Amino acid sequence: MRASRGMNSFESNARECGYGNIAGIDEAGRGPLAGPVVAAAVILPPDYEHAEIRDSKKLSPRQRERLSTVIQREAVSIGIGVIEAPVIDAVNILQATLAAMKEAVLGLFPPPDYLLIDGLHRISLAIPQEAIVRGDARSVSIAAASIVAKVSRDRIMEMYHRQFPQYNFLRNKGYGTSEHREAIVKYGRCKIHRHSFRVAEIDCLPVNEKLGF
Repeated sequence: MRASRGMNSFESNARECGYGNIAGIDEAGRGPLAGPVVAAAVILPPDYEHAEIRDSKKLSPRQRERLSTVIQREAVSIGIGVIEAPVIDAVNILQATLAAMKEAVLGLFPPPDYLLIDGLHRISLAIPQEAIVRGDARSVSIAAASIVAKVSRDRIMEMYHRQFPQYNFLRNKGYGTSEHREAIVKYGRCKIHRHSFRVAEIDCLPVNEKLGF
């Protein structure tokens, strides 16, 4: 299927420079109050295009699930990196995100020879790479990675929901919804909550003292 030519331009430019296995990298879960940050790295076939693959935030859950299945079937390789809440607390969310991205890249086979990374920051790997602001809206490889990362993280949070149903992670996926914030006040934090978020980041909960931050 055809996508806009612009979604393949970064990949085309890299191939014109002689690179073959080009990986798009993106993450899901930088902003939640609970759960891991998950990164995906995706190598697509040369000149791959798909009209529906775009930034995962612009897709419904059902669309993401369907497209993730397509990407899993058609990609040359996919790598996943997962960094849990205790490490996020220890090193901060930016460093945890970069670590998840690095883990995802190292999980690729065949290995990539060029990286397209969503955002401002590069990964500490000796592989030629390019950081692209709003890359999930500009590169088909990064968009594919954004979909795989989001679906992978949602499935992890659904698993955690079975352990901690009182927070309704099935619905909020760890993000700071009013329901989730109220559950934190009522039940306190569980083992997958991030200790490093500030009270201000949960919109001034009505009884901040109960949070113990």
